Amino acid sequence: MDNLDLAPRRRFHPIFIPSVLLLGLAVAWSAFWFYAASQVDEKFDGWRAREAKSGRTYECADRSVAGYPFRLEVRCARPVISLNAQTAAQLASRTPLVARLEEILAVAQVYDPTRVIAEFKGPATLADSAQPPFATANWRIGRASASGLPSVPQQVSLEFDDPAVDRLAGGGQTPLLRAKHLEWHGRLAKGSTADNPVLESVLLLQGASIQGVYPLLVEPFDADVRAQLRGLRDFSPKPWPERFREIQAAGGRIDFTHSRVQQGDTIIVAAGALGLTPSGHLDGELQMTIAGFERLVPALGLDRILAEPPPSPDGQAPGGRAQDVNKVIGALDRMIPGLGNVVRKNANAGVIAGLNLLGQPSVLEGKPARAMTLKFVDGAVVLGPFRVAQTPPLF
Repeated sequence: MDNLDLAPRRRFHPIFIPSVLLLGLAVAWSAFWFYAASQVDEKFDGWRAREAKSGRTYECADRSVAGYPFRLEVRCARPVISLNAQTAAQLASRTPLVARLEEILAVAQVYDPTRVIAEFKGPATLADSAQPPFATANWRIGRASASGLPSVPQQVSLEFDDPAVDRLAGGGQTPLLRAKHLEWHGRLAKGSTADNPVLESVLLLQGASIQGVYPLLVEPFDADVRAQLRGLRDFSPKPWPERFREIQAAGGRIDFTHSRVQQGDTIIVAAGALGLTPSGHLDGELQMTIAGFERLVPALGLDRILAEPPPSPDGQAPGGRAQDVNKVIGALDRMIPGLGNVVRKNANAGVIAGLNLLGQPSVLEGKPARAMTLKFVDGAVVLGPFRVAQTPPLF
């Protein structure tokens, strides 16, 4: 017994210390997570108040927070998004655009709550204020990400796989937009300052088709459009028409650094700068190179333009397009006597010949092409002597 009493006693505390430390760390982390979760409502309400000043309001029928232990997952059921005064037309009518979705799930890592990733669950409906929906949208996958929240985001991205938008009218549903993939990215340009920020934007479309807007957009096309917006003075919350008005007053512009659109064998690349007139219309030039231009002639309606009747005996053209016809025919006759008559007899080939004369031969991605200028004149889109579209004012 004495020998047993003299034996050293075993110390068990080295075994329990790691467990106690781990338990303490778990308790501390849990307290931190629940504290962060309790701040979600406050941060969300602050962000929502800022967005409301910009004309965008967000409501949730039911909001919950989950994601313990490493994430913060905010689930917004049946969200309603109201957009007020986001366009010049909305600003004039004061009618909000209301979007209703099934669900929005926003996820952030608890250790980096300034970066948020969100997923959207459709379908969504669009309506003017309390009116019945005029469009519905759905998608296979819809997601967004933003960094720099809850103040001014440093970068924002939107991505949709297989988006589909339909018009709703008279109890029927007709296609408006179809695409395999759509994504948009916006961010602050490197080196831009808080008092003179420059926004960079990238729009990517794959297999996109837009029905009932412009004939050229019906056939599926791919697009990669990259631009920079200059002339901002700050990021204080305000509707976009008000911001565009300030950009115009500051002499700002939209620089299209690179644009590429492909539709079948037709490829268009363009770059240039567009400013804003005092009336809020786009004004400027884009230098374009087009391969396969002959395919665009019917889609642009140039063959129909030349099929319009000549001016009336009093010398007044029956419409703006007829005036364009007279101008181009006169220009062609001055270049090559008699070419105007050829244009009248063979509209499609004549337009191509005329615009080829006005443009310059070029090569694009190994294909014969023409280089020409696309002008924006107080909102009117002019290709050569032809007005092909009209853009709405931005404020």
